[in-house]
Amino acid sequence: MPLLINGERIDLARPTGDMIRAYPHLEEKAKLLRSQPAQIVAPKGLLYVQQREFAVTTPKDGSVSILGSDDATTCHIVVLRHTGSGATCLTHCDGSDTEAEVSLIMSSVKSFSNTTGYGRLEVHLVGGFNDDRQLSQKLTNQLLRAFDLQPDDVHLVTFCVTELNDREEKDIHFPIIYGIAVNVKTAEIFPATFPEKGPDEDLRSAHVLTGATLTNIYDAKMEQLHIGPYFWRPFPHVDFWLEQDDKQILQNLSTSPLAEPPHFVSHIRSTLTFLKEHPFPSRSLFPDRKPRIYKKNEEGLWEQVCSDKI
Repeated sequence: MPLLINGERIDLARPTGDMIRAYPHLEEKAKLLRSQPAQIVAPKGLLYVQQREFAVTTPKDGSVSILGSDDATTCHIVVLRHTGSGATCLTHCDGSDTEAEVSLIMSSVKSFSNTTGYGRLEVHLVGGFNDDRQLSQKLTNQLLRAFDLQPDDVHLVTFCVTELNDREEKDIHFPIIYGIAVNVKTAEIFPATFPEKGPDEDLRSAHVLTGATLTNIYDAKMEQLHIGPYFWRPFPHVDFWLEQDDKQILQNLSTSPLAEPPHFVSHIRSTLTFLKEHPFPSRSLFPDRKPRIYKKNEEGLWEQVCSDKI
């Protein structure tokens, strides 16, 4: 079954601008979301999701109450929730394999909702802007099409993407919202920033930079974060990239150089340095081929647990 707004199937043959005009409540909801200042989310109870990662959990989770992601320029952040079970998934999509990614998050949420006899699947799309290369618009269209191809009814509830998430300053376009969080207990979605993006921020970023596919990082039943095992080949020309100035890194390693957050270049440099230090992760990071496993401690912060305790 298809992607629905107010119970009606969306006509994806029409431009998204027509869709927005046909359902003005979507624009009103996007306006309301854009008007909220970004909340700074502390690490307690937070599960931060990087690009090409996803996590799904339920309101019963005793460790994680907030799922979140940020630093999205042309990327979109997707929240999929089942209103009956409360099972909630957040993912950060960049258009690398949208159809497969949507199928993956759909099956993940449904696996927590199979015994629930009531409720519906609702999707919230946030991110992107009117970028010069129209990458945001392309990703918006891909996501709408991918959800429309699903066998289940999916209700589009929040649509704050591309033209509805765009601001212009001195003829340069920027996203308004770069990041969001969802409260798994209350289903509230709000603009957010995250001072702590760990654990293993550089390792997870390296996984993306070396061509990762969408990865599930959380075991909600065990309330454990699983990172890896990840494997890659030595990153090509890593020394060359580390020698480049900030402008060159921005121009060549960003989809939207003028719209990136201020820490983009330092984040890329940190990831490249990590890749230089670990050209063969099978030797230096995952010699036993087992993931790094984290649980929340009593303070609500991630703490690594030994594999033999699991």
